[in-house]
Formats: sequence, structure tokens, C-alpha cells
Amino acid sequence: MEVSDFYYELPEELIAQDPLQNRSDSRLMVLNRKDGTITHRHFNEITEYLHPGDCLVINDTKVIPARLMGVKQGTGAGIEVLLLKNKGNNVWETLVKPGKKARPGAVISFGDGLLTGEVTDVVEDGNRLIRFTYEGIWEELLDRLGQMPLPPYITHELKDKNRYQTVYAEHEGSAAAPTAGLHFTEELLDKIRMQGVKIAKVTLHVGLGTFRPVKVQKIEDHHMHSEYYTISEETANIINETKASGGKIISVGTTSTRTLETAAGEDGRIKPCSGWTDIFIYPGYRFRVVDSLITNFHLPESTLLMLVSALYDREHILEAYRTAVAEKYRFFSFGDAMLID
Repeated sequence: MEVSDFYYELPEELIAQDPLQNRSDSRLMVLNRKDGTITHRHFNEITEYLHPGDCLVINDTKVIPARLMGVKQGTGAGIEVLLLKNKGNNVWETLVKPGKKARPGAVISFGDGLLTGEVTDVVEDGNRLIRFTYEGIWEELLDRLGQMPLPPYITHELKDKNRYQTVYAEHEGSAAAPTAGLHFTEELLDKIRMQGVKIAKVTLHVGLGTFRPVKVQKIEDHHMHSEYYTISEETANIINETKASGGKIISVGTTSTRTLETAAGEDGRIKPCSGWTDIFIYPGYRFRVVDSLITNFHLPESTLLMLVSALYDREHILEAYRTAVAEKYRFFSFGDAMLID
């Protein structure tokens, strides 16, 4: 298949620039794969599609304020650094703009010298390895100096950092939010539990690869960037017991989906594990664990759009997207949601 097979027209004004005041007030498009219908609801009505014995799987990663604005020592040139992967020993793989000002040996100062970083190497895709030097506690310093790494299509300033976090965010490490989870409130999650629906947590730290454009013509030639994930024994047991008893696995977001499908054996059973995944799911893939998916509306020609097309099919997904445009749904990170049931 070709990348162009996943293109659709999107008016710029439908790209959501700000989160809604109430997370669960967003709209919900429900795609019923059995009868091919499209239903328009609101997200707080998601409970009508969850049943006792089902399992909702959420990604509890937490976004770090990974965007740092610094100056190059010696020249004073402005440099933007986005933290991608912690490589250990105060070394991070980063995306640096402009890259030509950040060759190996360059030293960048942040916060008037509270934090400095030396570029030590250039790696895949032009990313830089930077060794940081500082005094004090890294997390506190990052919270003081860093900004939330909002996607480039969001141009408005985010007034409340917590609105780019899920209410269940726990384990720090993401360069982007698992945005399907942004629609949930604590009250909605409590209501879901009261219905007899289990909630299982996985962790996948979202990297920049989520947003990188597919640069090859044939999607089979695309290589995903790796992201770190963890599945606990408790989560594995919940999911396996749900499958064995006939309940559905409803995955919240493409990140939860990629984590589950990475950890699944041929028999669909999950084992507790952790590691790096570069799984690329596109049409033709056979899902082993996930039965239904809650997701946002994704960029044209993106790997995320390819993943949702694998769970349903490309024609139905593109038709749903055309419907969403006609009905003026809000798109992308702060936008509305879709349930593929």
C-alpha cells in the first residue's frame, strides 16, 4: 500500500487549538463494525458501550516538560532542544533546532546557566546526544525550565500544563501525551469501574516517532522509532482473565494498542514484560488482543491512521473521517474521539 492511500482533506480550522473546559464533553463518533453504521455521541456516553466483564486498557505514561529553550555558549544563538530518550548518565537523545548550530562539542546554556548541555554525537535522523550538567534535582529543574512539548499544529499557548496530561498519568517519560486518554475524568473512570469494567494500566513512553511523517512511498518500507514500554504481572493477569471469560479488551489509544500487541503471544496471551517496541501496525495486521479502540482523529498519511485502518478497514475509516469533516468534529490532540467497536 502507498502512503497516499491514507490521505484526506482537512480544513485547518478543524484542528483543535485548545482543550475543552470539561474533558469528557468532547464528541464521540462510534463506528460499529458489525453493521457499518456511524453514530454521533458525546464522550461521557462511552459507558453505554462498555459492559461488565470488559477491560479498559489505559497508558499511564506522564509527559515531561521536554522542550527547552537555550542559547549556544560563545555565540548567543537561540537553540531549541526537545528531550526524546533518556540514555542514562545524564545523556539524552534530543531533537535540536537549528541542527547546524549544534554540532558535536557545542555547549548550550539553559536558564542563565542553571543547566548546560554539551552535544556529544549526531545519531539517527540527525538527532543529537547531549550530556547535561546541573546542580540539584533534575525533575525540579526540568519543571522550572521546560515547556510542554505540544505538537507543531497547536499554535495556542497552553495555560494549564495538566491539560496535556491524562488524569491517570503516573510514570514520567513521554515527549507527547497519549491523547485518547485526555477525554477521561476521575468521575467517568469511577462510573466505569462501578459498571463492573476492569481498568488495566500499561506504560508506553511516547516518542517523537509518533509525529514523524512517513517519508517512503510504500508503507511497508517505513521503519518506526522504538519506544519503551512496561506491562506488569497484574495487568497481564487482568487481560488474560478477561479474554478467557469472554470479555472485550477496549484499548484507549494507539499507544496502549501497540503495547498490548507487542507483548502478546501467538495465542493472544499477555506476559508481564518490558523493553523497546518498534511495532508498525497497518492494514493486513492480525490483532491478537485488542477488540475495540478508543482513539482521536489522526493526521493524514500518518502511521496512527494506518493503525486504525488495520482494526477496521481503510475505506470505512476514510469515510468516517470525511463524515467527521462534514460534521465539523475537532481534530488531533485536543480534538474529539472515535470508538471503533
